[in-house]
Amino acid sequence: MNMYEKIRRICRPIRIIVGIVLITIGIIIQNPWFFLGVIPLLAGVVNFCPLCSITKKCSIK
Repeated sequence: MNMYEKIRRICRPIRIIVGIVLITIGIIIQNPWFFLGVIPLLAGVVNFCPLCSITKKCSIK
């Protein structure tokens, strides 16, 4: 396992947590910007890393 695969393994739960936190904060303060939390949440759930796709450094095997 190379360094990029390790980063990707750590990055997925962080994206999910950040997405849930953003959605929760947006709902609590009643701000429609909570929809921005959907982006990292979906990226984490479907295991898609925008940074990895741009850099072409890590991929899912």
